[in-house]
Amino acid sequence: MYFMASLRLSTVNPILPSPPTAARAPERQPRRAELPAAFRPQRPAAGEPWRAAAAAAAEEEVDEAEAARCPPAAAAAAEEEEEDEELHLAKRRKVLCSEFAAITSSDAAVARSFLAGNGWHMQRALNAYFDPPSEKEEKEEAAGGVPPACAGPGSCIDLTADATTSNAGVNSADSRQQEDDSSFSLITWNIAGLDLGNLKERVRGICSYLALYNPDVVFLQEVIPPHLCLLQMRAGSYTIIPGNVDGYFTVIMLKKPRVKLLKHEIIPFPTTSMMRNLLVVHVSISGNELCLMTSHLESTKNHSKERVKQLQIMLNKMQKEPESTTVIFGGDTNLRDSEVTKLGNLPNNIMDIWEFLGKPQHCRYTWDTNSNTNLDAEYKCKMRFDRIYFRPAADGGHIIPRSMDLIGLEKLDCGRFPSDHWGLLCNFDVIL
Repeated sequence: MYFMASLRLSTVNPILPSPPTAARAPERQPRRAELPAAFRPQRPAAGEPWRAAAAAAAEEEVDEAEAARCPPAAAAAAEEEEEDEELHLAKRRKVLCSEFAAITSSDAAVARSFLAGNGWHMQRALNAYFDPPSEKEEKEEAAGGVPPACAGPGSCIDLTADATTSNAGVNSADSRQQEDDSSFSLITWNIAGLDLGNLKERVRGICSYLALYNPDVVFLQEVIPPHLCLLQMRAGSYTIIPGNVDGYFTVIMLKKPRVKLLKHEIIPFPTTSMMRNLLVVHVSISGNELCLMTSHLESTKNHSKERVKQLQIMLNKMQKEPESTTVIFGGDTNLRDSEVTKLGNLPNNIMDIWEFLGKPQHCRYTWDTNSNTNLDAEYKCKMRFDRIYFRPAADGGHIIPRSMDLIGLEKLDCGRFPSDHWGLLCNFDVIL
């Protein structure tokens, strides 16, 4: 907001009555709010326009008198305040440009263009950058038409394509729902939001995979605010629950209407130095109550002690859930097998789905710098960082893991993979 001081001269309408000379206040008169009631401009009664004009003229005259009495020091202070505000605004815009450029891997000129074109509103500018209108949309908008919900080929895949708008579509969806009640699918994926290289192309690639596999449940790690905004715009067929909204965080997505959200909670990791927590949702799928969890456990070999503490918190939470509830955890654990062994292995009622399925080698390593070149790492190693744990309901047999595969194995047109992690796609059988 800018402060603009201005002095304006005007003349009282000579036709209108002027206040009596004797009624004028002495040189050191009080402020207008303290004038005697007899000399305060009166609000006009209905049907008296002449009185309204007189009142306006009187107020204007008092305002001009007060402005004239304003000492030079006050004017100088006002100018100084205006300069300070302009300097603060310039600094703020410079910070916004730096943040925009870092998130989008663009330069300062691009950042300033998008921000200035969107009222210096960061979220709107990011939306415009990551989801630009297609040529067709621009023509429709210019012609006064309403653009479609899904952008053209140059934009992100619309995850709401299966949304129905007619009774026939609803009936068709219901029939598909009945066919699908015997199974459900889950994807867990660290989408590397902190890697700002080719961010725009990579997030589109991730959306393409989600649209391709159409999973019932999605666990995402290392999500950043632009990712969340894009998902909220494009994934209208999902209920989206973030573990945070600042920095980077986890997200759980639940397919509507099949997966019904009952409640959710966020469990903090008290001693984390990397903003990590445990995101928990309770849902109903095909009449079965499930507790779903995701997390991004502390990273790097040097933080093994903290990572094991977080693993213990997560396992304790899985065991505390009611025995009638099936519990599934999926996420980027950053675990080494030796760390699980040091903890005494998993509790007897919790299984590692990869091990339960017979340790299939095709989906063993989810972080592989031999095959995945996104990090351009000089070192070469393979790790099973991303894992899915499962605690069946005590009465057993209702939900059974069936298969597991890696996703995100193809390079995008930009020459990079969607993430430095492969995603995990897991399918479950539901015993009705």
